[in-house]
Amino acid sequence: SGIPGSLYPVAIMKLNIAYPVTGANKMIDITDPKILSIFMDKRMSSEVAIDALGEEFTGYVAKIGGGNDKQGFPMKQGVLVPGRVRLLLKEGSSCYRTRKDGERRRKSVRGCIVASDISALSLIITKKGDAEIPGLTDVTIPRRLGPKRAGNIRKLFNLSAEDDVTKFVVRRVVVDKAGHKHSKAPKIQRLVTPARVQRKRREQALKDKRGLKSRKEAEDYAALIASLRN
Repeated sequence: SGIPGSLYPVAIMKLNIAYPVTGANKMIDITDPKILSIFMDKRMSSEVAIDALGEEFTGYVAKIGGGNDKQGFPMKQGVLVPGRVRLLLKEGSSCYRTRKDGERRRKSVRGCIVASDISALSLIITKKGDAEIPGLTDVTIPRRLGPKRAGNIRKLFNLSAEDDVTKFVVRRVVVDKAGHKHSKAPKIQRLVTPARVQRKRREQALKDKRGLKSRKEAEDYAALIASLRN
């Protein structure tokens, strides 16, 4: 890609800007090196004032969430280099998905520092400016799914510990192939039920019983050794 009549290609960086408050995101292409210079040598999770992107972005501050280079290699948090490196990654590491238990593999990833060969950069707005951004801050995209964890449901509806969480699950209506409508809801996780309390109490009682048995056997063995020595 380049400017018509120019002999040299112009670097294009795609900026994927997300606004978590509305759930919307917007992607813009930047070719001006002066505008891209505000992101150069910045690290992931660092906040940058994005006034240079245009008049509508005046007063906005965004956090760098990550990015990819022209070959598609992702940026990895904690790798303090601006280029590409090969790391031995294991299960639980970012930028890597294991196929087998205990598998490790050496993969190419980019460092967490933004450089000129980054082709796509993810930005998350942390501070809103005075003006609205069309398609980003002036629209609200509803959440498709509600929270699944009991604590998050209580936080969403401002519930107390005595309230029944199961009555506040966000349900959604789906239509099957036959045209029949039925509602679906997630199975609540980390829900403390009477059965769970009883099971935990039983596990603790069994644990105490095993400890008491082992201590008694140790005392009997010590008494037997003492009698044989005498």
